[in-house]
Amino acid sequence: MSLPLSGLTNTRLKTTLQLLTSNCRHFMKSTRSFIALAVMLGACSKEVPPPVKTARPALTQIAGEQAGDGVRIYSGEVRARHELDMGFRLNGKVVERPVDAGSRVRAGQVLARIDPADANLHAGASAAQWQLAETELKRFRDLHSKGFVSQSVLDAKEAALKVAAAQEGLTRNQAEYTTLRAGGDGVVVNTLVEIGQVVGAGQPVLRLAQQGEMEVQIAIPETHLAQHKVGEAAEITLPAEGGRVLSGRLRELSPSADPVSRTFAARIALSSGQAVTLGMTAYVRFNRQSGGELLIPVSAIYQQGAQTAVWIVASDRSISLRPVQVSAYRELGAVIAGGLQAGERFVSAGVHRLSAGEKIHIIEQVTTGSAR
Repeated sequence: MSLPLSGLTNTRLKTTLQLLTSNCRHFMKSTRSFIALAVMLGACSKEVPPPVKTARPALTQIAGEQAGDGVRIYSGEVRARHELDMGFRLNGKVVERPVDAGSRVRAGQVLARIDPADANLHAGASAAQWQLAETELKRFRDLHSKGFVSQSVLDAKEAALKVAAAQEGLTRNQAEYTTLRAGGDGVVVNTLVEIGQVVGAGQPVLRLAQQGEMEVQIAIPETHLAQHKVGEAAEITLPAEGGRVLSGRLRELSPSADPVSRTFAARIALSSGQAVTLGMTAYVRFNRQSGGELLIPVSAIYQQGAQTAVWIVASDRSISLRPVQVSAYRELGAVIAGGLQAGERFVSAGVHRLSAGEKIHIIEQVTTGSAR
């Protein structure tokens, strides 16, 4: 609607113009705000890439390790089959030890040295005695050829030369014994002396694990000793390598118990061609037929209304929920009467944060006991 300008006073005209200007400015601000809002909405409408799924870490356990005579698991360490305590053949002060624990060495490499001063003096004295005996023998042979000495005197000088030669060879060897060298390729497991320490002949200076066959050393309680025999098959799990499983057999079982821990040392030989790293933690499992119920931690039970279940871990680390029958709850855990077999791996904690089909990062949980 237009207004006749002729009927407006100067004051009214001025007021009208101010109102029109204010409305235009408000319209321009609203327009700019609407454009900015549209740009923001357009940016938000762009699709965001889905986050990368990572395997959830979860504590797992092998069913049966707590169930009477079922599956038993022992924690151990990867060791070399042949470990040698290296030492010098004579007394002396250690002046050099170029290797430390964990050093890889080659055959003939220097491991340590003791002060060679005394050994070199003995070697020098023996060499001088040998040269003197050799000179005297030559002179007495000339005298014997001229008839001035008897045959018995000449024989005594020849015997003296042999003794001097043997003594010279002995002291020369002792001078070489001041350097301790590796007899073969291997790894230094432990160092037992420091530079400046005086050691005796035969005293261990360091322990060398020879390269070659590897084994797992475990300790078996005396209550379980009768259940194991040399040659028994075993499975070795390496948690540091993502739960890699190796095969082996019980090669050695100590006939006497450790006086402190009352356990029996055992060695599990790995099958040929299975490369492992020295010193790694390993879990050894002996498979046995289970004749009773299984005991699992209460934290492994997943309750769905009136139904109890556990998460079963497949070989590809995926999980699935399986119903189980709980016959009793005890101080050490839940007794499973059905639905779970000895030797199967299940999730032992954090079960309510998982979903069917997802893959987990296996964290081994080892416990021992019995379903009493």
